[in-house]
Amino acid sequence: MKKSDSGEGNEGASPSQLIDARIEELHDWRGEMLARVRMLIRQAEPEVVEEWKWRGVPVWERAGIICTGETYKSVVKLTFAKGASLEDPSGLFNSSLDGNVRRAIDFHEGDEVDEDALKTLVRAAVALNMSTRTAARPAGSRKKPSNA
Repeated sequence: MKKSDSGEGNEGASPSQLIDARIEELHDWRGEMLARVRMLIRQAEPEVVEEWKWRGVPVWERAGIICTGETYKSVVKLTFAKGASLEDPSGLFNSSLDGNVRRAIDFHEGDEVDEDALKTLVRAAVALNMSTRTAARPAGSRKKPSNA
């Protein structure tokens, strides 16, 4: 599969296949880190949906965006769409701390990943997405309890 850095030239490839290709093309610690956080996201939320947006950014969703996985020369950045609203008792967020909405985790070469803390953060992001989605739904569209 031919893949450019922008994600162009991959018509017909699924988002998961495009993420696989990005991991392979990196050939270094960044690909390994992206693969590792992807695995942890999938373990934390088995119903996660993988997307490929903005001309080449892996995105993980469940009832909305959970996080994105961007790769740069010296960092793999995991940006949580609603990170400012999440509890982070383990202190994983180390980037984009000044914004009102997003928070990010920058992984550098050689960094250890606190797998349990990352999975907890992913689950919290999904729970927030699910609660926001339920709260935003008009009252008339909610399932009515059956009188059985």
